[in-house]
Amino acid sequence: MLAAPQIIQTTAQAAAVIQLTVPHGELMSALTAQGVEPIGAVFAHHLTMSPDVFDIELGMKVSKSVKAAERMKPDELPATKVARTIYSGPYEGLPSAWGEFDAWLKANGHEKAECLWERYSVGPQSTPDSADWRTELNRPLKNLPAGAMP
Repeated sequence: MLAAPQIIQTTAQAAAVIQLTVPHGELMSALTAQGVEPIGAVFAHHLTMSPDVFDIELGMKVSKSVKAAERMKPDELPATKVARTIYSGPYEGLPSAWGEFDAWLKANGHEKAECLWERYSVGPQSTPDSADWRTELNRPLKNLPAGAMP
């Protein structure tokens, strides 16, 4: 189930990211070693999305800048205009939720950028009931429909 999508302007957000396949806990260990606190849930930033390749960063918002250490590097989610919605349900439903969200974007005259990110705000770390899981879906936009307010 999707919440009503919104078009919003994001601000740049300092982040620490790791690109490629990531063993569970690697990012948290790197943050802990630097005394940096995560802010909020883990996110997946898909730099490109194609049927053949995932080019993805796994990250967390952080309380202060980090120094590059092993595979962790400082980065940020971009300040950009995005369409955002909340998907409620298990992770297996995310592909359908993205499809529904992309259909909404197209029907409303929005051209999506190549990247996207999802933030896992409520998941198995919070509750075992997958019906209660919440994932924030963010799709940067290339344009606004004619007559739309920025």
